[in-house]
Amino acid sequence: MLGGVIIFHDERCAGYATPGHPERPARVTRSARHLREAHPGWEWRVPPAATREMLLRAHSEAHLARIGAGKNFDADTPAHDGIFDHATRSAGAAVECARAALRGERAFALMRPPGHHATRDQAMGFCYLGSIAIAALDALAGGLKRVAIWDFDGHHGNGTEAICEHDLRIRFVSTHQHPAYPGTGKISRKNVFNFPIPPDSPHVHQIGTLRASWDCVLAFEPQLILVSAGFDAYVGDPLLSLDFEIADYRAFGQWLAHSKIPAAAILEGGYSDDLPKLIDAFLTGWEP
Repeated sequence: MLGGVIIFHDERCAGYATPGHPERPARVTRSARHLREAHPGWEWRVPPAATREMLLRAHSEAHLARIGAGKNFDADTPAHDGIFDHATRSAGAAVECARAALRGERAFALMRPPGHHATRDQAMGFCYLGSIAIAALDALAGGLKRVAIWDFDGHHGNGTEAICEHDLRIRFVSTHQHPAYPGTGKISRKNVFNFPIPPDSPHVHQIGTLRASWDCVLAFEPQLILVSAGFDAYVGDPLLSLDFEIADYRAFGQWLAHSKIPAAAILEGGYSDDLPKLIDAFLTGWEP
């Protein structure tokens, strides 16, 4: 793989907000500012929006129409002005990250909204379109035979699981707190491998579970690894009761680097004020 990291980012993703909502623009604006200052040699690219063909591999026409019509889904996932455009740009960034990885580049999508809770027909949990599932299906449409999705967000990626379940070309592997929102992710089956972590469990158990999930990814011998990089399992995050440290996220990046497998990562959750440092640690660990 080539050196450095490519960041796919569009400043327009900060253009919507709900007062008091944890998924707020500052998550990405502060992170972008931090990364630009800390790593002036990294490359920044503005991603194109995902095409309708890409979206329809993961979602129904009715779902796309509902987002485009500006109809609310729930209190967590309201119909912001222009949310369809924001979501398609976020999905497009995930696709571009995957394509960059297959060219031998390390790429990270610093975008919002996140995506791993969105199912084929339902927006939920701050997510409107299943960005990482869209990227995986695009890679398979391009000729790959085995794609792994590694989701270390502290919440279960129920939407990604629902979209990818039964497609045996994809292995979906998730570690997450359970019980916690959205209440899924306790059972593994076929191409779905869930590694739930009880809240407030010992740190050594939490990291051991993460390592077991990573070994499950590697056992699939994927041609591409896509990472749902959520940072809400961090000890300082307000939404969960796990205790990952900054050094742990650096280690996760090192695991990716040592694997020598093409990989790309996209931002999912993470609501602590330390999010910029957490992303930095993960991406720095991922460098050669």
